[in-house]
Amino acid sequence: MIAFVSGPVAALGPTSAVVEVGGIGMAVQCTPHTLSTLRIGEQARIATSLVVREDSLTLYGFADDDERQTFELLQTASGVGPRLAQAMLATLSPDALRLAVSTADEKALTAVPGIGKKGAQKLILELKDRLGQPLGTGTLGAQRRAAAGPPPWTEQLHTALVGLGYQPREAEEAVEAVTPQAEAQEGVPEIGPLLRAALQTLNRTK
Repeated sequence: MIAFVSGPVAALGPTSAVVEVGGIGMAVQCTPHTLSTLRIGEQARIATSLVVREDSLTLYGFADDDERQTFELLQTASGVGPRLAQAMLATLSPDALRLAVSTADEKALTAVPGIGKKGAQKLILELKDRLGQPLGTGTLGAQRRAAAGPPPWTEQLHTALVGLGYQPREAEEAVEAVTPQAEAQEGVPEIGPLLRAALQTLNRTK
């Protein structure tokens, strides 16, 4: 198992990063949150999980070991593969997932693209004894108050764009440009498609 990769960031894309390790560029699939912590040319240490298939070897990267461990635990539930597990972490933090499962919050889980009501119920049943309780000290009330502010996706998208080398003002304009698209989606918007749309908007303005 490749537990982590460490080295300068050689490239960043909407869904992946390339880290130079011993003269070799390692492509790592990452969530927007993880990508937002990286900068091209700067040293990075990314916790990783290697998924082996008959026709591929895919390295998934995470901001810390907690995200990686949660990613692997999620896949112990039937029907959850690496792509869905990554989508869950792109929508909810590890602690938010633990909270959703421990409190049987189906609505939070159905905000993840690809998870319906029945799927959420099944996940809660299978994962409630595996994920454990939230590690943070925040309460449901505090989380709901925070949710009353700007949508979390706006900050995630803005940070990801700045991480890709755009100026803060350019990132703000791109976020504004894709806001109608985000608001048209049910539940929590998917960051990946919004990031691609924002990049297209920025490319058109050059």
